[in-house]
Amino acid sequence: MKAIIPAAGIGTRLRPHTLTIPKAMLLVAGRPILGHILDGLHGAGIEEFVIVVGYHGDRIREFVARDHGDKRVTFVEQDQRLGLGHAVHLCRDAVGGGPALVILGDTIVRADLAAMVRRPDNLIAVCPVDDPRRFGVVETQGSVVTRFVEKPEQPRSNLAIVGLYTFQESARLFACLDRLVREGIRTKGEYQLTDALQLMLEGGERFLVQEIDGWHDCGEAETLLETNRVLLGPEGRIHADGSVVIKAPVEIHPSARLRSCVIGPHVTIGPGAVIKDAVIADSIVNEGAQVDGVVLRASLIGPYAEVQGRGASLNVGDYSRTELH
Repeated sequence: MKAIIPAAGIGTRLRPHTLTIPKAMLLVAGRPILGHILDGLHGAGIEEFVIVVGYHGDRIREFVARDHGDKRVTFVEQDQRLGLGHAVHLCRDAVGGGPALVILGDTIVRADLAAMVRRPDNLIAVCPVDDPRRFGVVETQGSVVTRFVEKPEQPRSNLAIVGLYTFQESARLFACLDRLVREGIRTKGEYQLTDALQLMLEGGERFLVQEIDGWHDCGEAETLLETNRVLLGPEGRIHADGSVVIKAPVEIHPSARLRSCVIGPHVTIGPGAVIKDAVIADSIVNEGAQVDGVVLRASLIGPYAEVQGRGASLNVGDYSRTELH
């Protein structure tokens, strides 16, 4: 089975952090989002990947070459971002018509991927949500899907599609995507994967739902920090090393430099970051950032940003400079 990972999105809801890096490369729990996804797929026995890139795609290529150079990876360029269905449609030649798994490049899913891959069914991972109008949803009879609807205005189901799918014969998926593109069938201005799934269903394909409870959408600053908390785990022991106090759980890159600070719980600090005279909790400090003389909570500090001053809650992008007085 090959894995398709659409990762060409601009990530407008995460600006300014995505002005210089693609959303899939944002740091969470010590790893880029894409790193967590690839690790999970590899653990499930998948060895071939098709990654859709576009916006700052060079950053993704560099990371995969450095971190997953032993994997068989094909990159597909999406020059025009015309929707998820369009992104997957571009992968037809790279995938062929055999079994395929699709997982979104900004979503971390805690599920038994190995068990899903082994099942002889087309599977749609779903999760109950409070407001289904924001998502593609499935209507079901038992565990069998009876209808797919993209962002329904009056939902008849609360089962949201979480962005993880398995197809036993991807040729049928690509045939329906071909029809969408050929006939210009769009929903909300884009070619939707959900619409292709509905065409497959109407053509006689059978889909089963796989309900999961470990769904982490990293599309906004708040949800990125929530994912960081969940992946780092529950609060643990406190450790002091000289002038540095660590409240677990944290992920601190070995190249980060810390002095006279309290870090944690639920903090990720990226490579080359410099932290001094600071207290940081429930936050992500990215590569090369400098934090000096502040108390931070629920904050997202971009690569090479500089933060100086006193306590606040911040959302600071790449290469910015912030002084609090």
